[in-house]
Amino acid sequence: MKGQFLTDKGLIRSHNEDSGGIYTNSSGQILAVIADGMGGHQAGDVASQMATALIQEKWLRCTELHTPDETENWLTNTIGEINEAIYNHAMQNEACHGMGTTIVAAICIRDFITVGHIGDSRCYILNENGFKQITEDHSLVNALVQSGQITKEDALNHPRKNVVLKALGTEKEMIADVQTLIMEQSNKILLCTDGLTDKVLDEELCKLMQTSSDIMQTGVKMIELANERGGEDNITLIIMQYDASQEVGGSPC
Repeated sequence: MKGQFLTDKGLIRSHNEDSGGIYTNSSGQILAVIADGMGGHQAGDVASQMATALIQEKWLRCTELHTPDETENWLTNTIGEINEAIYNHAMQNEACHGMGTTIVAAICIRDFITVGHIGDSRCYILNENGFKQITEDHSLVNALVQSGQITKEDALNHPRKNVVLKALGTEKEMIADVQTLIMEQSNKILLCTDGLTDKVLDEELCKLMQTSSDIMQTGVKMIELANERGGEDNITLIIMQYDASQEVGGSPC
């Protein structure tokens, strides 16, 4: 697998509360993660950076995972431990009270990918069946859509579309949604924050993913489009795809 991490603070915000990266353990297995510090909470950037740093630290100590069950257990337990660490830090530091972050992480192992998330940062897969969101937003508007109170089209412009119902570090115990999917050589994975998906439709993301084999170029175009449409939020993404050379890259946009 190879991957590209890109982040941009957007056009309005003074600093970037997003964090993320692509990390390789001693067995050459890859973990990609994105965290979006909660803009309405104190110290959102602290929460997102803690989440990324802690999962990186734990991944580098992980020697090798073999099966989907083993990988799902590792990701579930690790996100739970990180949640408790962020929660305890917030409780012990007055300036950080109430802080939280979303998280979406993908572990890529041979022919499968295991994805875990809390919040509304997303994971998409592009394969022979098309382009599909494989995470379910833990957000107010998604709950309203699921209950039939509003349509998906209504959700795009809902005044409370950025309200998240679950966030890492806001409660002492938090369980991530974790799942495993088959990964084939023609597939691509997109992880991203709502700074991208609030501005760029799924159909447009699909077209950009299909148009170019250069994942760096694809990611730059996505960020440019989000900024052209206002760029009110930080924008962060990771694109992953198979690569015979097994090279992994990452840089800020």
